[in-house]
Parts: sequence; C-alpha cells; structure tokens
Amino acid sequence: MQVIRPKDFLPERAWQALDIANIQGTTVRLHWTDQPYKWHVNDGEEVFVVLSGEVDMHHRNAGTEQVARLKTGDVFYASTGCEHVAHPVGAAHVLVIEREGSV
Repeated sequence: MQVIRPKDFLPERAWQALDIANIQGTTVRLHWTDQPYKWHVNDGEEVFVVLSGEVDMHHRNAGTEQVARLKTGDVFYASTGCEHVAHPVGAAHVLVIEREGSV
C-alpha cells in the first residue's frame, strides 16, 4: 500500500520520474516539469494525465501541428504513431502511462 501526493514530488530536474508501478510491461510514472519535453513518437499507446498545472500538448495530425491546452484533470491519449510534445505552462505534475522503455 502506498499513498503518493504529487505536490510533494519535486525532483532535481524536469521530467525526472517517480516510478509508481509496472503492470505487465506498462509503466505508471509521476513526472514534474517546468520545461518542454521533445517531439517524439511512442512505440505504443500513451495516456498523459495532468495532475496539477497546465500543459500545452502539441501534436501533429497529417502533417499539421495542433495544440490542446490541458488543465488539471485533463487526459491526453496518444495512439501508436502520434507525434507529440508537452509544453508545461509554468510547473506541472503529470501521470504518464505507457509501454515500458518508451521515449
């Protein structure tokens, strides 16, 4: 049994993760960040949940870049092959669920 309070997780660098669980090859990780990530395509599906703060999620659809402003409680689902990058607006805590070893 473990209780995790995202507000108490303040790592030394942006995107550092607290590994919460590995469920049959799917990882559940808590991240804190105040910096953009990098454009990437996961090798599987990804679920991205904003736990605190706001994140501008940039994604490309048929070569066209789009941006969705995610607020606390919002969920972004990236299907396999979806190119995307997260840009926090200030500091944010996010929960990421994806295949183990994914970018």
